[in-house]
Amino acid sequence: MLLFIGYLVVIGSTLGGYLMVGGHLAVLMQPAELLIIFGSAVGAFLAGNNGKAIKATGKAFSRLKRTRGYNKSLYMEVISLLYLLLSKSRQQGMLAIEQDIDNPQESALFAEYPRVLSDPILMNFITDYLRLMVSGNMDPFELESLMEHEIETFKHETEIPVHSLSAVADGLPAFGIVAAVMGVVHALASADQGAAQLGVLIANAMVGTFLGILLAYGFVTPVANKIQHEVHEAVKMMQCIRVILMASLNGYAPQISVEFGRKALFTAERPSFNELEEHVRDIKNKGAG
Repeated sequence: MLLFIGYLVVIGSTLGGYLMVGGHLAVLMQPAELLIIFGSAVGAFLAGNNGKAIKATGKAFSRLKRTRGYNKSLYMEVISLLYLLLSKSRQQGMLAIEQDIDNPQESALFAEYPRVLSDPILMNFITDYLRLMVSGNMDPFELESLMEHEIETFKHETEIPVHSLSAVADGLPAFGIVAAVMGVVHALASADQGAAQLGVLIANAMVGTFLGILLAYGFVTPVANKIQHEVHEAVKMMQCIRVILMASLNGYAPQISVEFGRKALFTAERPSFNELEEHVRDIKNKGAG
């Protein structure tokens, strides 16, 4: 939603300022300039990326239609779920949670947190490493190293659309200049039509520069930045899970382990110590009840 609101502000500010100085919107409608700019940008995008990158970029656009929801509320749900799983494994042994992580859709613990259950990224990360912890055959250092490698791989893979779109954004002003130069060439070739007509043709040519810069910094770059923010949020969520699981694997109690995870969060989403303590106490009371 914020992306489209931002687009409206960009369009409104640009066109509003243009109209305030007496400009005419019809002058900005230059199909030939748009064809040169868009066609060149799409062609450069296709030439500079492989099939995987193009497909990943398409999926990234589809994710913009819905809110990721990696906020404080979801962090609390993830921390609560991990607390319950780690408490159960500490009280009854690691094998007690084996059925929960093998069939999370049928688990009473996971059923309490449908938002976590519906997120494949979080579910795969949590269940995969809990499964390795249940096996008991991995050294904590090796498991932490494996987590870091997976998080790094996830980050690089999900940043592919960011780099692709940023490259397109960097090229759009240049393609706008190309369109403008071709328009000027056409205008100079029509110099015999008189000064008035020549001025119109040059003005039309300069629209290409305007459109290239506006599309680059007003539309494409914000999309790349938004995807980048989503990547950072997903990576931070995975890091929070990693810290909690590693604290438990190193012998800390579940309540201390989730405190480790709390400290790994961004301050904007991080619950206070008292908030987390009260939340954990409510979970304990609910379990006791």
